[in-house]
Amino acid sequence: MNEQVYIKLKQAKLNRQKLFAVLVDPDRVSPESLICLIEMSSKAHVDFFFIGSSLLVNDTINECIDVIKSCCDIPAVIFPGSSMQIYAQADAVLLLSLISGRNADLLIGQHVIAAPSLKASGLEIVSTGYILIDGGNATTVSYISNTIPIPNDKDEVAMCTAMAGEMLGLNVIYLDAGSGALHCVSESMVEMVSASIEVPLLVGGGIQCPEKAASLCKAGADIIVVGNAVEKDPLLLFSISRAVHAAVII
Repeated sequence: MNEQVYIKLKQAKLNRQKLFAVLVDPDRVSPESLICLIEMSSKAHVDFFFIGSSLLVNDTINECIDVIKSCCDIPAVIFPGSSMQIYAQADAVLLLSLISGRNADLLIGQHVIAAPSLKASGLEIVSTGYILIDGGNATTVSYISNTIPIPNDKDEVAMCTAMAGEMLGLNVIYLDAGSGALHCVSESMVEMVSASIEVPLLVGGGIQCPEKAASLCKAGADIIVVGNAVEKDPLLLFSISRAVHAAVII
């Protein structure tokens, strides 16, 4: 098993460079719209595609990954909502442990079920401490996971949760306000979490504009993840990518 995705994340953090990932929900793209998204993402120098969803109605994740792999060199990373969202043709999988919740199934249960398939797949495994933050409305992930997000003004709770995840050996920490969030994770929370850990920090959910992406990078986010905003306005790919990649912290 290679570790090219994780190495890229670590190397970027070491060099104080920021990365941009586009979240693709297979239920929300057609083959035609996906190809258009891939072409624009390549031109915008997107660093990763994250593919998956908390709830997939249609069995199209494999097809989605195949299209990405056939059309570009941008790494296709599975962002799984369950143990069923595994496909060996992807480049890597974020093995999410929902450390902000107390649902044992999403802390370890689904991982046990998926372990044999993951082992056999040869996929690069990026162990991820997944932390849900209240984005101002109920999200699919909070409902499906049966967990309560950390309140968006409880920076210390997020910090201690992230520290615990790192101490448990998780490779990256992911702060997520969830798909369709009314507002994103606060800069103060990102700054406090970033200052308390050494592993790469991903931040997503509710990021609607390049200015917000840049401010989160300056607060300490290493990877910005955007999904809904570019679904609504694909041209945001260019402005958000420029903002993220320009936010090199000296």
